[in-house]
Amino acid sequence: MKDNPFPYSLDNKRYQTWNYYLKTQFQQKVAKVPIHAYFTCPNRDGTKGHHGCSFCSMQGSGDFPVDPTKDLMEQFYRRREIMRHKWPDCKTMAYFQSFTNTYAPLETLKKIYDPFMQKDDIIGICIGTRPDCLSQECIDYLAELAKEKEIWIELGLQTIHETTAKAINRGCSYDEFLTAIDRLSHTNLHICVHIINGLPQETKEMMLETVEALAKLPIHALKIHMLHIIEGSTMALQYRQSPWELLSLEEYVDIVIEQLERLPQTMILQRLTGDGMEDLLIAPKWTLKKTIVLNEIDKEMVRRNTWQGKKVVQ
Repeated sequence: MKDNPFPYSLDNKRYQTWNYYLKTQFQQKVAKVPIHAYFTCPNRDGTKGHHGCSFCSMQGSGDFPVDPTKDLMEQFYRRREIMRHKWPDCKTMAYFQSFTNTYAPLETLKKIYDPFMQKDDIIGICIGTRPDCLSQECIDYLAELAKEKEIWIELGLQTIHETTAKAINRGCSYDEFLTAIDRLSHTNLHICVHIINGLPQETKEMMLETVEALAKLPIHALKIHMLHIIEGSTMALQYRQSPWELLSLEEYVDIVIEQLERLPQTMILQRLTGDGMEDLLIAPKWTLKKTIVLNEIDKEMVRRNTWQGKKVVQ
């Protein structure tokens, strides 16, 4: 827009949205279709732990209803049809979202991902996983696939702070994360990192430090979430036993804007707030109104006359 100083925008957004990236990359609307591939996680099966990260839901933080069918391709096409009611001509990516989608032998991974690579109507694949579940042979395999289609690797970090990581039972160190980033950075794979604002005991300064550290790494995109207290998670039990004060909408908006100011303008923001399922979300309830959250961020950025990267030292 005429009065928007941010260069990577098709509308009033003062940060580089996922939608902007996809429209400029593929010249039309692209939707990510979530798939539950029935993986588990080393932090649940006893390899590293039994209960997972304390914030993680029973669905492995997948924010969509689990499909009763285990046929992955059938899941994909069912959900794509639902999305095409809203965006009739959209292109689609397959999004393997729940749990740890590289936590299996290479031959198993090939049986899962190869069929999606062979579909002409699927333009890319997004794979949610853990930094400690990316062997070199797995990375080499995915990098080979990326010669044909865009492949995104989404890594759950949540925070750079080890004290918080231990408190939320992440079961993966920051050094392991940095090792994974280094390995991935030497390939043609695209890297997206997830962080969570409002984790227990974290201050605003700590949340900003997480973003400042990520701004210096060779990653392509970031997802920023507000902490959700989800029914069935370990954190839900902790919260009910001893509730603590969660971030307000106003506090969250303020923190996100200051995080955006510290990120390079070329970094894609795939998400600025989460999509909690209403029947499972215990708190904070304001996160259910995603459009309002995003609108408040947009309005406050205009009021402050700021944009993504404004505080990045060139």
